[in-house]
Amino acid sequence: MLDMLRKLIGQPAKPAPAPAAPLRPTVAPAPRAPSYDSGLVPALKNDHQELIALFEQIGRTYEQRRFTEIPTLLTAFKTRLEAHLLTENVRFYNYVESTLRDDAENLSLIRDFRREMNTIARGVIDFVKKYQAQHDPEHLLHGFLADYRAVGGLLVQRIQREEGNLYPLYMPT
Repeated sequence: MLDMLRKLIGQPAKPAPAPAAPLRPTVAPAPRAPSYDSGLVPALKNDHQELIALFEQIGRTYEQRRFTEIPTLLTAFKTRLEAHLLTENVRFYNYVESTLRDDAENLSLIRDFRREMNTIARGVIDFVKKYQAQHDPEHLLHGFLADYRAVGGLLVQRIQREEGNLYPLYMPT
């Protein structure tokens, strides 16, 4: 194909390259275990405070009947939550699972906890998606407050369990 293009533009064709030496199979390096970061848990706890503040702001905005502002606040909340979840999954859970890899019972417990936390997170994200595109105040008047309270309960439950039961497992090895 390239030779045909060279002929069209007036360049001589290059001779075919010599066959390459057969490739030797390579062994992939072992995945590197995540490293401990003493600032991670404080940063995750700070995220929790920011998420709570954003969530409370959504509630106050609803109470003040400033319904047109709610979708924007929900988008900000969702963006912040997804960033937090990504950090938690990549840096926190991977590290803890790596340090507990030889402890089958606790490793299983951590993985169960991770699945449970992801289920709670999905509930929060589903709530946000349900109302984030709604610009109709009537729609927000029907169902939003009950959903907001239910999601607030899930959020509080998740934060309390993470900070009380899960984050203490993050220790240097």
